[in-house]
Amino acid sequence: MPRTAETASFKFNHTMLRVKDPKVSLEFYQNVLGMDLLSEAKFDSFTLYFLAFNHSGKELTAEEKEQSRFSREGVLELTHNHGTESDPDFKGYASGNTEPGKGFGHIAITVDDVEKACERFEKLGVQFKKKPSEGTMRHIAFILDPDGYWIEIVPGVLNL
Repeated sequence: MPRTAETASFKFNHTMLRVKDPKVSLEFYQNVLGMDLLSEAKFDSFTLYFLAFNHSGKELTAEEKEQSRFSREGVLELTHNHGTESDPDFKGYASGNTEPGKGFGHIAITVDDVEKACERFEKLGVQFKKKPSEGTMRHIAFILDPDGYWIEIVPGVLNL
């Protein structure tokens, strides 16, 4: 169905994941996956962190990052409810991939070379749910973020 004039400007902006410890999650998304922190917004009981990949070809200023937060696609919002990082009784968040009530499944990241990306993830101690050598779909992998959310690693070009 063609897009209508009413929906022609619509874009998929972001997905939100709740995280237990923002220091650990930011380390993972910035240093393991290479995302940039666009902005953070602190409130009394929670803080929001907005991340995305920078494909602009130049280093963006803090102002440019902030201004692009709602005008671009592919943004990840990490939400930290204050206190979860130090609560010994906190059981973590549901990833959506376990019973009962499976729901949310995963986010996906495109890479040039799945095998090379996975070699790097292994060196960095990233936990895998599925390596490319496992299962029937040998061209993809699944890694886990610090909160157990699944991240599918897919090739930019798929040759079946």
